[in-house]
Amino acid sequence: MSVRIKICCIESTAEARAAVRLGASALGLVSEMPSGPGVIDEDLIAEIAAAAPPLVTTVLLTSRTDVEGIVRQQRRTGVNAIQLCAPLDAADHLALRERLPGIPVVRVVHVDGEAAVDEAFAVAHSVDGLLLDTGVREGPGRQLGGTGRTHDWSLSARIVAGTDVPVFLAGGLRPDNVREAIRAVRPFGVDVCSGVRSGGSLDETALASFVAAAHDA
Repeated sequence: MSVRIKICCIESTAEARAAVRLGASALGLVSEMPSGPGVIDEDLIAEIAAAAPPLVTTVLLTSRTDVEGIVRQQRRTGVNAIQLCAPLDAADHLALRERLPGIPVVRVVHVDGEAAVDEAFAVAHSVDGLLLDTGVREGPGRQLGGTGRTHDWSLSARIVAGTDVPVFLAGGLRPDNVREAIRAVRPFGVDVCSGVRSGGSLDETALASFVAAAHDA
């Protein structure tokens, strides 16, 4: 089966249409974050989600850590999946799945060392998927995604091999390295933001190259 491709940091309905036309199976829509690219307001997220074609997953990226707040975000925006960019415990994951039936919950794990493998194994049973990214968890430079940096893919490969849930690989992926990344990690899908953007906008040439390389892998 071909790897799934999620294009993140979508900022307009025009970008969403272009991403789908060029092969995206999921669109990442970034709500308020402590820092990082692609943040748009929830009204625009709702507009993009409503315009997405059937069978394309619209994914709300949230940094909230309260179940009620995340539920309200999903209901306001109408997205059909949630990506948790900040840590929640397993009980909160399960509460979200109960409150939002039919809305997959994907948990981000920042792969910054051996502890990330243990973290992924500990939370995998309570979510519908994992997304392995490169981030800055703490401090004034805290960034929960969109860093444009890769991480140790051997750790990500161990997570993929040791879990039963779908795993997306993110973090510094570009048209020139996504083939190697997929072959090294064997993820269910890949996620890209800065690697297919230029001058603040979606670069359709780079995205077409990215999609071709991903499918070639």
